[in-house]
Amino acid sequence: MNRAISPAEASPAVECRGLWKIFGERADEAMTAARERGLGKPEILEEFGCVVGVADVSFSVRRGEIFCVMGLSGSGKSTLVRHINRLIEPTSGSLFIEGREVTALDAAALRQLRSETVGMVFQNMALLPHRTVRDNVAFALELRGIEPRARRAAADRVIAQVSLEGYGDRRPAELSGGMQQRVGLARALAADPAILLMDEPFSALDPLIRRQLQDQFLELSASLSKTTLFITHDLDEAIRMGDRIAVMKDGRISQVGTPAEIVSNPADDYVADFVRGVSKLHLIHARDIMQPTDEPLGDDWPRTTPDADLDALAALAAESPHPVAVMEGGKAAGIITHSALLRALRRGA
Repeated sequence: MNRAISPAEASPAVECRGLWKIFGERADEAMTAARERGLGKPEILEEFGCVVGVADVSFSVRRGEIFCVMGLSGSGKSTLVRHINRLIEPTSGSLFIEGREVTALDAAALRQLRSETVGMVFQNMALLPHRTVRDNVAFALELRGIEPRARRAAADRVIAQVSLEGYGDRRPAELSGGMQQRVGLARALAADPAILLMDEPFSALDPLIRRQLQDQFLELSASLSKTTLFITHDLDEAIRMGDRIAVMKDGRISQVGTPAEIVSNPADDYVADFVRGVSKLHLIHARDIMQPTDEPLGDDWPRTTPDADLDALAALAAESPHPVAVMEGGKAAGIITHSALLRALRRGA
């Protein structure tokens, strides 16, 4: 019997409703004009001298999800993520974290939210140079008043999780850029927040180090069940990291969807330009193209799982004249014929 899901579990971890941020002395006038006259970012700048950072943004993030927000420089993605823990005050709209309206919190409740519920990892780690790695990681726990032995133990635990064992007594200046980024991630994890905000955390790193940290974060996220808002300007990174992706332009969200949905069915020309040339070989899976079947499977038929991508399916099909059987829970969930695979490969190329 399936366990009943409580309302708390079913509710979004993060929910944004009609959020606006307009910078400038005439922000209220510009807000009214945007709503009543439908003015866009260029018109508001010209008429009111105000800059639209976020424009009528609504979305929700499921618990345990990695939700990527991507767009070009100036699209509003970093401004948006700083609203989540109210580093920036919205001009209009509301924001909820685990059911609590963040825009209604007083100063004390907001401090508690930032120290206990939401952790943030920036591109620039801003590590304290005079402190050791361990003391940098434990800094949030120190501010919370945790006694030294407990915070040292917590710091050492997350230092191990980010593969920095043996570096607890080093200073930040003794570490490489990638290692400093790991310290910043460990600092955010040490407070055990339910939600992580990551603003282009790996963008300044070399490609190989960047990929290693992406892999490590994906493993940590899965094992620790963290809800993450991940900001990036890199489509490949968004596809690799995100369960879903929100594409932003001029402060607005153009499309929200899974990587496969974004690449296969762009909502407008802007998104289409972003995804043009992206291969779908790793975005289309067996579950997307398999056909139900009642016929018995041959013993020599190749077998795979619903998560196998086109690249893996092509390799299996190349070694056998038979259809590929898709197995789930020890039973056949469907089959993929060679003709179905060829059609999918043509779409994915």
